[in-house]
Formats: sequence, C-alpha cells, structure tokens
Amino acid sequence: MRHNKKVNHLGRKKAHREAMFANMASSLIKHKRIFTTTAKAKALRKYVEPLITKSKEVTDHSQRVVFASLQDKYAVKILFTEISPKVMERPGGYTRIIKTGTRAGDNAAMCFIELVDFNENMLTTKTKKTAAKTRRSRKKSASDATVVAETPTEEKVAE
Repeated sequence: MRHNKKVNHLGRKKAHREAMFANMASSLIKHKRIFTTTAKAKALRKYVEPLITKSKEVTDHSQRVVFASLQDKYAVKILFTEISPKVMERPGGYTRIIKTGTRAGDNAAMCFIELVDFNENMLTTKTKKTAAKTRRSRKKSASDATVVAETPTEEKVAE
C-alpha cells in the first residue's frame, strides 16, 4: 500500500527523477529563474531549499554534500559565492513560484520558479502613489488637517 508516501513521482523512475532534479536545480542556481510545470516546480522547491540552507555554512564538507546532489561544479561555486551570502539572514523560503497559465499543447499548468533575493523587478521599491483627485472629493489635504489639529492645542496652552 502507498499510505503516507507524499513524493510526487512525476511519471518517472527514481534515477530519472533524481537526475532531472539535479539538472533543474543547477539551472535554477545558474540562471536564478526557470520556466517549468507547476508540479515539477513544487517538487524542485523541496529539493533545492535544503541545498541552499546547507550552503549557508561554508565548509568543505557542506560543499561536498551539495556537490553530491547537484553534480555540477560551476553551480556549486555560484551557490556558495553568490547566493549563500545574499540569503544568509533569511530563515527559509528561498524560492518563489509564479503561475503563468497553461501550456498550449497539453494544457499543463506552467510557472516560473525563481530565487527570491535575485528578482530585480520585485526588489525595486515602488514609488508612492498620489491620491487620485475626483470631482466628489472635497476632503482637505493632509497638510491642512495637521494645521487645524495644531491650532486648538495652542489655544488650550494660552488659557
């Protein structure tokens, strides 16, 4: 029976699935963002996040452990030199999944999976939006309201 076994097999044998995750994880580390199906992205997140956590402690042993999973020297180097210092203070949740819709051929749910601290579009601070003026809006501006609020306090002090 298959009770309490929560691994998504993704229609592949174990060796094929592990090789696919290693390739996808090294691509995610190199490019900081990849486009894939939602099921693969959710499974990849469970594979990659412990590796990023392991990369926070920069020792020879942790590099060997990560290399055993990734099998890519260049990806391990990027993980320990670029990604690890940026996520050092983050307690977890290093990846973000952004759903994009469905694929044309087979209607599979597609998404982007990306490293959270490396998306420049999300990291830029948004400018403050000014309140849209409508013809109905007759409210006083914020500066007028503060002047009105300050005036009664001065009168109480004078009395």
